[in-house]
Amino acid sequence: MPTTKNSEIEKFSGYLLTERGLSKNTVMAYRRDLDKLYAFLEKKKIKISGLTYPLFTSFLMEMRRTLSAASCARTMAAISTFLKFQLQEGVLKEHPLPDLESPRLEKNLPEVLSAKEVEALLSASDDSPAGIRDRAILELLYATGMRVSELAGLKTEDVNLDENILRVKGKGNKERLIPFGEPAAQSVRKYLDVVRPFQGRQPVPSLFLSRQKKPLSRQSVWKVIRKAALTAGLSKNIYPHILRHSFATHLLEAGAGIRIVQELLGHQSLATTQIYTHLDRSRLKEIHTKYHPRP
Repeated sequence: MPTTKNSEIEKFSGYLLTERGLSKNTVMAYRRDLDKLYAFLEKKKIKISGLTYPLFTSFLMEMRRTLSAASCARTMAAISTFLKFQLQEGVLKEHPLPDLESPRLEKNLPEVLSAKEVEALLSASDDSPAGIRDRAILELLYATGMRVSELAGLKTEDVNLDENILRVKGKGNKERLIPFGEPAAQSVRKYLDVVRPFQGRQPVPSLFLSRQKKPLSRQSVWKVIRKAALTAGLSKNIYPHILRHSFATHLLEAGAGIRIVQELLGHQSLATTQIYTHLDRSRLKEIHTKYHPRP
C-alpha cells in the first residue's frame, strides 16, 4: 500500500503543479494532508476506495484537535480534489464521497508573459536534438493554448501539418480541433524530420518523446518550460500553464471574442475563460482614460 500511495500522491502533485498552477508550498501542504489521511486509513486497515462519510467525519474530528479551522478546510479541499483526480485517472471506479463539497482551491489571477517575453522563451532552445524538440513543444503550447497534459498526450497522427490543425483530447475525453501558425508548424516539421526517434520498425505513437524514446510526462514538459525560462533570463514567476494563459490573454487583447477563446481552450464554462478579462486592468483603464469623452 505505501508504494501505491506514494505513486498516486506523486501523480496528484504533478497534476496540481502542471494543471492547476498551485504553488509548491500549497502542493506540499496538500501532500501532508493526504499522508495524514492514508495514515488514518492504514490504522483502520481500509483502502481509500472504502472511505465512508462516518470515517471521513472521524478523520476530520481527529485533525480538528491539532489543526485550525482554515487548515481543516484546506484538508477537505485536498481530499476532495484528490478523490476527483483518482476518479478521473481511473484509479477509483466510483467516488466514495459523492456529495462531498470542497472549498475552492487557492488560486490567484495567473501572471502572463508579454509578447516580447514569449519570443525570448521560444528562442531559448539551441539546435541540439533536445533543443529542437523543446522548441517544437514551446511553439505548440503558445500557438494552441493547450494544457501541458494535453500536449504530453499528443500522438503524431493528431497533428495535421498540411492544414496546420491538431486534434486534442481534453478533460472528460472531449476532443477539439485547434489551428496553429506556420512558426509552430515549421518547428514541428524540423523535429519530425531531424530528431523524432523510433523504436523498432514501428514509430512510437506519442509525438514528443524523451531521450529514452518514451512518451514525455507532464512533469517533463514542465521542466522544458522552466529550462527555457532560465536560459531566456525571465524574472517572472514561471509556472506550467504560463504559455496557455499568455495565449488566451494575447488573443483577447488583439480583439478575439471570448467565446472563441473559450472553445480553443476547451473550457466547459465561460466563467472559467472570463478570468483572462481581468488580467490587465491597468491597460483597460489606460484605454478608457485615453478614449472616453468623460474619463
